[in-house]
Amino acid sequence: MEQLVTRVRNLDCEHDAAAIERGFRNVEGVTRIDVYPRTAKVVLHFDPQRVKREDLLARLEELGFPPVTGMEIPRPPKLWENPRVLMAAAAGVFLGIAWYGQRVGWPVSVTNALLLISALLGMRYFGEEAIRDLIQERRIGIELLMSLAAVAAFFLGEWFEGASLAFLYGIAEALESYTEDKTRAAIRALMSLAPKTAVVRRNGKEETIPAEEIQVGDIFIVRPGESIPTDGVVIHGKGYVDESPLTGESMPVFKEEGARVFAGTINKEGILEVRATHTAADNTLARMIAMVEEAQRAKGKYADFVERFGRKYSPAVLLAGILIAVAPPLFVGAPWAEWIRRGTIFIVAAAPCALVIGVPMTFVTALGTSARRGVLIKGGVYMEELARIRLVAADKTGTLSRGRPLVTDVIPVDGVNEEALLRMAAAVEVRSEHPLAAAVVTAAENRIGIPEAAREVQAIPGVGIWGRWNGTIVAVGRVEAFPTYTRELQEKIDALRKQGKTVVTVAVLDTPPAHGTRTFQQARVIGLLALRDEPRPDAREMIQELHRLGVRVAMLTGDHRVTAQAIAQELGIDEVYAELHPEDKVAKIEELRQREEHVAMVGDGINDAPALAAACVGIAMGAAGTDAAMESADVVLMADDLTKVPYAVRLSRWTRRVMWQNVAVAMLVVLGLSSAALAGLISLSTAVFIHEMSEFIVVGNALRLLRG
Repeated sequence: MEQLVTRVRNLDCEHDAAAIERGFRNVEGVTRIDVYPRTAKVVLHFDPQRVKREDLLARLEELGFPPVTGMEIPRPPKLWENPRVLMAAAAGVFLGIAWYGQRVGWPVSVTNALLLISALLGMRYFGEEAIRDLIQERRIGIELLMSLAAVAAFFLGEWFEGASLAFLYGIAEALESYTEDKTRAAIRALMSLAPKTAVVRRNGKEETIPAEEIQVGDIFIVRPGESIPTDGVVIHGKGYVDESPLTGESMPVFKEEGARVFAGTINKEGILEVRATHTAADNTLARMIAMVEEAQRAKGKYADFVERFGRKYSPAVLLAGILIAVAPPLFVGAPWAEWIRRGTIFIVAAAPCALVIGVPMTFVTALGTSARRGVLIKGGVYMEELARIRLVAADKTGTLSRGRPLVTDVIPVDGVNEEALLRMAAAVEVRSEHPLAAAVVTAAENRIGIPEAAREVQAIPGVGIWGRWNGTIVAVGRVEAFPTYTRELQEKIDALRKQGKTVVTVAVLDTPPAHGTRTFQQARVIGLLALRDEPRPDAREMIQELHRLGVRVAMLTGDHRVTAQAIAQELGIDEVYAELHPEDKVAKIEELRQREEHVAMVGDGINDAPALAAACVGIAMGAAGTDAAMESADVVLMADDLTKVPYAVRLSRWTRRVMWQNVAVAMLVVLGLSSAALAGLISLSTAVFIHEMSEFIVVGNALRLLRG
């Protein structure tokens, strides 16, 4: 099986998407089709043995959706080149001429002919969509309501009203693609980050090639001021790279040999030679764009409800309009013409256009805006949940702290000096991958050189590590893993923990620990090592911002309770859960959800994956270039920037407010116009005009989120 991925012209809405899906429904060899109307993308899954790629492209052309070269989102045609706009404008011209003819006394037959032409031109596209939806999809949509209302007006002899309806609704539909295009601004901005060409060194020569032709392993050169064409590793050169277009990180990041660089970021100084690690199709920028497209395609609970509501509501409006038109004349002898007119106006007034447009567009705009700020929210459902969050739980190491602890105190006892204590501890820890172990080894290297590694090293998860060094069994582990301490040593441990430091014990054992043990028995303590993992400078700012939003913050850590409390007090954290093993964090998240219901978890997306999955919203930070982190979480922060967490909450709440504003406007217009229609207080053209203005109001309100 193969995939054909292309962007096409004229794909602006769900109607267009449905037309493409119908057009390929019976094409032999096509097994699946995914259409993304928000970004004008079509993905065809096909069997190359049964259908050719060229035939699929030709089929798209036949359906009226010509493919475009490259993967940039096509823009709508210029107004004077758009057939929908031209058709609607022509309808307006004929309507204006007919109005003038009526004013100056032209024969009725002439003005009626002009009005009929105007109506046919205005209904050219939405009338065709109405018939197609009814026949092929068995669906009564808004287009059918408007078409029937226009036809009914002509039957009632209100030719000008019917033509006005066709023109006003036709021009609104024609301009919809231009308002929809505004929601594509964020993805288009992401796409514009990567350069179109790259300078590649091949066979000892530099040549300029299209960026999409870069292969993994190619060496490309990036000069100051140029964008990096794809992900790679610096092999020569050094300088600062501006990663803000991709991650939202405001400060340039220093890069040297061995550093990773990402597509779309900008080299600020120096010439960098980079070995490509990804092609243009699967680099970090491409994955970001794909995630935003999937997020905009996925519907949240509100948008899904509105869509299902619209499918049932439109037939109900049609039925109600028919009842209004026929019931009073049949049962109370009311005049037929008047009540058919009221029923026709009611159908227009009660059509849910503003509702079915305003809610989805609100979420689509917000999702694109957040992506432009380096925050990927993977769908409206997660944005809805973020708006309800009342507690954010955060892992300490690597999230609230830098994740790079340093040895601050070396405290030998029992006649051992500092150098010997560090040497013995590092000999065991050099075999470990634990962050604290790396800090011990680094401290030893700085003071006594590279340590000699111990033999027979074994780690006991959650307890410590031991090994045989120069005939001595050395153990390093949690304070609680060793049975007893002198009073003086216990006071020292307590004092260090009150300073927010993690304390580990170094001891000599008489015999190797038994299998499955949770403590080191028969241990002679020879010293303590105190380590401190400094809080991130933006951790306090995040917590303060969340507090201003009414959100509490909890810290989850495996550290001792006293150490954790010291860090929490320094940062202003509300709740502390310490001495947790990895599986304990999942249980704690579930417990917090039972209490608070709406809980988010912030972690690195790899080590904290189970806890992220257990939360209502899992937020992975620092995910630029990290496939696992980008896949594991519901919200992805591309940069190591904790302030993006309150930003995501704030944007989600703003989005919710805008959505409810749009719902309120739509419902007020429907109720007001429907009541006026039943009372006979408004004309058909007035109802159409107000109805269409409400659409532009909710669209404009949703587009305010582009400033987010």
